[in-house]
Amino acid sequence: MSDWIYLGDVAPLPTDFNALIMALLLAFLCGQLLAWVYMYTHTGLSYSRTYVSSLILIPITVSLVMMVLDNNLVTAFSLMAVFAIVRFRNIVRDTLDTVYILSLIVIGMACGTQKFTTAVIGTLVAAGVLLYIWFTSFGTRQRYDLILNLRWADTLQNMGSLNHLLERHALRIHMASQRSAHDQEGADLSYRLLLRDPSRISDLLSDLQANTAISRVTTIKAEEESEV
Repeated sequence: MSDWIYLGDVAPLPTDFNALIMALLLAFLCGQLLAWVYMYTHTGLSYSRTYVSSLILIPITVSLVMMVLDNNLVTAFSLMAVFAIVRFRNIVRDTLDTVYILSLIVIGMACGTQKFTTAVIGTLVAAGVLLYIWFTSFGTRQRYDLILNLRWADTLQNMGSLNHLLERHALRIHMASQRSAHDQEGADLSYRLLLRDPSRISDLLSDLQANTAISRVTTIKAEEESEV
């Protein structure tokens, strides 16, 4: 039985079983690490458990592919023909998800070609960069803590008191929308606020409710918004 295992691969070069096991195991561990990073840092509505599982399987599959190729040009062209038959219809909507897939493909190639040190260092660097991007929110152009919607019943010329009230609670104020009717006084206003102290939202709401010209106050935490 053991002879069949060792002599089962008929190829120009003998199979190094220690390297094979090491490559597949390392590909699994590297894929597991980046999958954990993806699970921990993912934001939005497009989370998929099957996608996370694929992040673990991709480097193992690619590593096995590189082992099968084994610098054989004929095998490489045959493999390309097989992949041309199999078509994947799933569309990756998030570009960062595509980066995860490409990174794991490269890591699998490194494991399959027995460049183990390169695979380990590459995985650690990729995981570190992805965590840095998530922790620093790199690429975010504007940050707001609160989305404030209200009805202003007075004239628009008298909005100075409202602006002064918001400035006492917020470092940055951005009016996102203003809707008013020609036959009615006042307007429906929507603001994006960067609060001075996010823990004191109740104080802001109390001041707004104390103003007789303000009604229908609703708030949404900006962190609850997700890109679709």
